[in-house]
Amino acid sequence: MAHIWRRLIGLCCTLAVVGALTACGNADPRTTLTVWSWEPSMGTLIDQFEHDNPDIAVKQVSTASYDKLDSAIQDGYNTPDVVQLEYYALAQYAVSGQLADITKQAGGYGDFYTPGTWASVHLGGRAYALPMDSGPMAFFYNADVFRQAGVDPTRIHTWNDYYEAAKKLKSIGVYITADSGGDASFYESMIWLAGGHPFATSDNGRHVRISLDTDEGTQSFTRFWQKMIDEGLVDTELTTWSDDWKEAVGDGTVASLFAGAWMPSLLLADVPGTAGLWRVGQMPTEHGEATNAENGGSALAILNSSRVPQAAWRFIDYVCHNRKGIDTRVDAGSFPADVETLHSDAFLNKTTVTDSRGVAVNYFGDQRYNTVLAEAASRVSTGYQYLPFEVYARSDFGKTVGKAYEWANELHAYQQAVSRMAQGLESSKNLPEKPEDRVTLAKGIDQWQFDLKEYGANQGFTIEQ
Repeated sequence: MAHIWRRLIGLCCTLAVVGALTACGNADPRTTLTVWSWEPSMGTLIDQFEHDNPDIAVKQVSTASYDKLDSAIQDGYNTPDVVQLEYYALAQYAVSGQLADITKQAGGYGDFYTPGTWASVHLGGRAYALPMDSGPMAFFYNADVFRQAGVDPTRIHTWNDYYEAAKKLKSIGVYITADSGGDASFYESMIWLAGGHPFATSDNGRHVRISLDTDEGTQSFTRFWQKMIDEGLVDTELTTWSDDWKEAVGDGTVASLFAGAWMPSLLLADVPGTAGLWRVGQMPTEHGEATNAENGGSALAILNSSRVPQAAWRFIDYVCHNRKGIDTRVDAGSFPADVETLHSDAFLNKTTVTDSRGVAVNYFGDQRYNTVLAEAASRVSTGYQYLPFEVYARSDFGKTVGKAYEWANELHAYQQAVSRMAQGLESSKNLPEKPEDRVTLAKGIDQWQFDLKEYGANQGFTIEQ
């Protein structure tokens, strides 16, 4: 009987050893890295990185939610090691101590990137991310519609030129652009374009100045845009990216837009039927100055909570600084943040946009559109600062400045109803109330400033008067 027990014990020990060896054989010895990113080419980038760095495994979570990121940071659970942040949001996370300071690792990288993007990843002289892509503003327009209105868009250099063009377009039933008032990104970019500096943050991020009411760039654009709205030259009802907006851009009733250099692939995806009709030009500025602003763009940062910061650095360096990583993103439609790509013949001479099927489409009528966009990138000024609570600021914009657009829409609806009634097309019973107490952009800006100061003070920032 004893020999049977010895055999059973021996068998169990053998199985235990085999099981342990099997478990060890199945375990992944690589360092695991979690990346939160919405970049379309990220899957390909991860495959390439893992091939070239076999000791690291990368897990991607595809998200663009700052609320989700805030919750993960607060809970301390399932936080990423690497996160993609838009430039406007970056300072908020740097000031709160969530981002790793990579100034030492990125030493000497300054000349690699365009001035605008490199400045956007810094706070107080310290680097907190690597630029991933950029969004220098440009003037995208349907050349055929402008021709029908007798307007040469290549001669639109100033805001007054743009205003006069808008009036001619309106005479043939076309809006020069659409702005429904909820897009703080657009409004702030135009303030930047006008040379405005309504926000300033101290090097430690705790002292904030908000001067929307006295900043000349803010005030000059607000006056100009109010005139455009008052004269009905801007469609204030269409929300960008909505189905109605896509239809209006597609049928030519909205003839142009101011947007970041990331727009070509999106125009092709959303309005494919107008391929060949569109062109791109430099932004018209207040007095024709050769300056520009960023509208969008993002960077890759490392969270301070990461337990694998060295692996995280290797990843963001590969995606944002390595030639192979940059080329992969640019080939997928990303607009580059690095100087070398912007100066390369292959990039500058490109005349087609590649669609989701990999088909090259002559969307801009043989124009070397990247040459224009590269010039736009070189014009971006570097003095603009975002708030260290910019994510909140942009969420509050529609509730404050957006009220001026709502009032304009109510007035437009009233005027249309009066016109229909005068033509006998509608009964006076259906006449809406005429909106009273006019809400202007200036009033909205004042309310936005009040909210921002109150919020900043409540969050523990010192608001300088």
